[in-house]
Amino acid sequence: MKLATLNDGSRDGQLVVVSRDLVTAHYATGIASHVQQVLQDWNFLAPQLQDLYDTLNYGKARHAFPLDVRQCMAPLPRAYLLAVGDAFARPDTPVGAPLRLAFADGLLGACAPLSWAHAAQQPDFEAAVAVITGDVPQGASPTQTLDGVRLLALACHGVDRAWQAQPPLALMAQPNTAFSPVAVTPDELVWGGESAWSQGRLNLTLQCNLNGRQLGWCEAGSDMTAHFGELMAQLCRVRRLRAGSIISAGEVRNLGASRGSCSVATRCAQELAQNGQCPTPWLAQGDTVWIDMKGRDGQSVFGAIDQDVQIGPQVVA
Repeated sequence: MKLATLNDGSRDGQLVVVSRDLVTAHYATGIASHVQQVLQDWNFLAPQLQDLYDTLNYGKARHAFPLDVRQCMAPLPRAYLLAVGDAFARPDTPVGAPLRLAFADGLLGACAPLSWAHAAQQPDFEAAVAVITGDVPQGASPTQTLDGVRLLALACHGVDRAWQAQPPLALMAQPNTAFSPVAVTPDELVWGGESAWSQGRLNLTLQCNLNGRQLGWCEAGSDMTAHFGELMAQLCRVRRLRAGSIISAGEVRNLGASRGSCSVATRCAQELAQNGQCPTPWLAQGDTVWIDMKGRDGQSVFGAIDQDVQIGPQVVA
């Protein structure tokens, strides 16, 4: 099934079930109000949402309405934990770096601005795939942790490249993360009897555009040095994961430059390796970032992340 959270003015929004083609939605009123509720009582509430999802896809849901992705918050607008890995190999580093923790108190919707206070922070982004978990016990093995994956989504991590290289500021170098309009259960990732979700990897292509031009067309299941089960097991060495934890594998990268990149930094590294110079600048005011993933039927799986870049202090009323 596919779930989204609509903005109703509250911090946690309102849970809706979304049709497979992402065209219509239906409030989950009477079942659950928020995604967090569902994650905490998955075995009881998920079957009820699945029934509503089936009814919606058959065109028999009485109160269905058109989905407006601009009204979508992050599927889980605030989380207990957001951990970001570096799970994809680099030409100079065959093994990814350990997980790092990121801000999870205010996760962004797919069309929210991607903002920085100053251009001197060298604004960049990383397009990624993330999982949202149920409860996972401490000490769980990589195979066991995969049983705790409830939902998958796309993520766009804002990154301050200037701060990333300074140890005192590195912990704050990823100020915000936006998510796809829709999160999906693993059983939605099956086409022709074959699942694209296999052994902790999502074997689909992540498309990434910058200012309307293709930046990357990267295989999300290739070149991973650690799959999602292994990333989750790293966290479970020291503590259990609570329902509502989010684990991102980090920027999707392929070793071959022919697939492009899912960040400006990787694009610059590729340009330097090929030409000795990097003409691609960091993100600037008015730039647009677009991230999507198509299923094997050619249709968008999660809906697209479509963000405008804003540089300068943002005043919140």
